[in-house]
Amino acid sequence: MSKDERQLSHSQNFLRNSKLVAKLVAGSEISSDDTVFEIGPGKGIITHQLAEKAMKVIAVEYDKKLANSLKRAFAEYENVEIIFGDFLQVKLPRQGNYKVFSNIPFNLTADILERLTSVVNPPQDSYLIVQEDAAKKYAGSPYGEERLRSLMLKPRFELVITYRFKSTDFYPVPRVNIVMLRIQKRRQCLLSPKDMNAYGDFVAYAFGQHGKNLKERLKRIFTNEQFRRQASERKFSPSARPGDLNFDQWLDLFRYFIKGVSDDKQAITHGSCSRLTREQRKLEKIHRTRCVKGKIGR
Repeated sequence: MSKDERQLSHSQNFLRNSKLVAKLVAGSEISSDDTVFEIGPGKGIITHQLAEKAMKVIAVEYDKKLANSLKRAFAEYENVEIIFGDFLQVKLPRQGNYKVFSNIPFNLTADILERLTSVVNPPQDSYLIVQEDAAKKYAGSPYGEERLRSLMLKPRFELVITYRFKSTDFYPVPRVNIVMLRIQKRRQCLLSPKDMNAYGDFVAYAFGQHGKNLKERLKRIFTNEQFRRQASERKFSPSARPGDLNFDQWLDLFRYFIKGVSDDKQAITHGSCSRLTREQRKLEKIHRTRCVKGKIGR
């Protein structure tokens, strides 16, 4: 087994019970008209159930031995295609609807969700088995406080935790809680493309500024009276932190920002999203470098 394969096997917990998988697939909105992508099918316990329900199943497996085994197991299934490769590099449909149903490698959660939500033609529906902590970061309220990630996604997607697993549902038994996260593309984005860019900058600016609360972070944009009035009308505390507001309150605050704030103050936020993204990537690169050095030094 290669180093990459060992890292992959250590990051993925496989489902044991085919009846549970059948229940989950039956409870989804996957139909006989759907093309479904599966990421990391492993030994095919989910693939079998998807093949019974979907028009087409495209299962992408990174482990060569597992991919070859799957090709043999599904050789007689006309509606199943097994691809040996990296899902992050596989071409996704640029038009038309498709869905995703997967028990994904947990160490690739951020990369996989980034791809599924940022491609030109995102999946109409995604059902992903992930760690609960990760699901909360992306789904935000009502499962926890809103994060930058959840707020960036919600104008285009609805995110819901649809199922909570028992640790004994998997092998090896995970040490963390596992859930099913559904990411459903909205029929229509809640913001225009232009406003979507401005919204991203506005939220990123608020999260990127220093200050113990939102009022301090947005002091260059809103006057004290403007912020006090918005807090009263949107029913949040004047001393609220960014994570204390739910998505609807953020959306209303942004809409006021677009209509009630001067152009020069709006310009303060321009480019905040791309700057914050670059800073986060630098931090992630430093973290990965330190992790690698730590492993080498052991």
